[in-house]
Amino acid sequence: MKKIVLFIIFIFSLSVYSNDTHAKTEYQKEDVQRYGLYHKMEALTSVPWYYLAAIDQYERSLRNAQNDLPEEKGLIGIYYSPEQWAGPLNPNVDDQNATTISLFGGIGLDGNNDGKADRDNDEDLLFTFSNYLQSYGFDDENIRIGLWDYYQRDKTVDIITGIAKVYKEFQTISLHDKAFPVPIRSNYSYRNTWGDRRGFGGLRIHEGTDIFANYGVPVRATTYGIVEMKGWNRFGGWRIGIRDLNNVYHYYAHLNGFEKGIDKGSVVKPGQTVGYVGSSGYGPPGTQGKFPPHLHYGMYRDNGYNEWSFDPYPYLKAWERQDRRK
Repeated sequence: MKKIVLFIIFIFSLSVYSNDTHAKTEYQKEDVQRYGLYHKMEALTSVPWYYLAAIDQYERSLRNAQNDLPEEKGLIGIYYSPEQWAGPLNPNVDDQNATTISLFGGIGLDGNNDGKADRDNDEDLLFTFSNYLQSYGFDDENIRIGLWDYYQRDKTVDIITGIAKVYKEFQTISLHDKAFPVPIRSNYSYRNTWGDRRGFGGLRIHEGTDIFANYGVPVRATTYGIVEMKGWNRFGGWRIGIRDLNNVYHYYAHLNGFEKGIDKGSVVKPGQTVGYVGSSGYGPPGTQGKFPPHLHYGMYRDNGYNEWSFDPYPYLKAWERQDRRK
């Protein structure tokens, strides 16, 4: 009987591994195609490829967070409304003639020289945005100005420039690895506590999962990303926040301290130590020991207008299984 159970587990493991491998292969294929498009547009417009990649990645994250945006039809996720593309006064919202589009104040351009400014064509979409940024300049500060004029939101500009910094650091967009936030071999435990009641500072819900571990256990980045926040919070104590490439904010709280060299603006990768488990918080700076040592881990999604918490427990379980397989 034991042999049968072990065989079933083995077959299941092979199936999971096969599915993961297939998904990874699809990711890699699309990454290669997108990477080529970004570099082609950089050659045409001199806008750095990593900014184009970051804009595209940000726009694709919006499609995951906003139900009213249609799914992308190609590889590039940049979205223009029909009126924005063809022009607000254009009687033909499906116009693909770059000349008449320009006459009616539209933004659409022909990026692949096929005679059409097609809102569903990857090269046309990317070339149109590249041309827009090109008019501001090619250095970081002028690109930030161009991004602000387009999105009219400081946070969006910070998110896009942060993603661009990560892509520039690693010189690739194939950054899909994940890691469990504490070492698998450490002594830890956790359960789903998202949504539980909390009383300190007023009645509120628990926006995360508590992972109990010993003082000083390393706390690791779960994804590629950039450190967006570091310091003290009355509720979270010593805490750090990391924005990943999918525009998800990862919140690590109640730390005992931070890893040396980890500061606001630092680029991190999965498995990299960013701090250490502690029991800080629930008071003024330096407050410790009001509860057992643990890591509070939260996840927040941004939709271009506001940000909200969602349950990190299923992701933690998946990353834990993945690290155990490794």
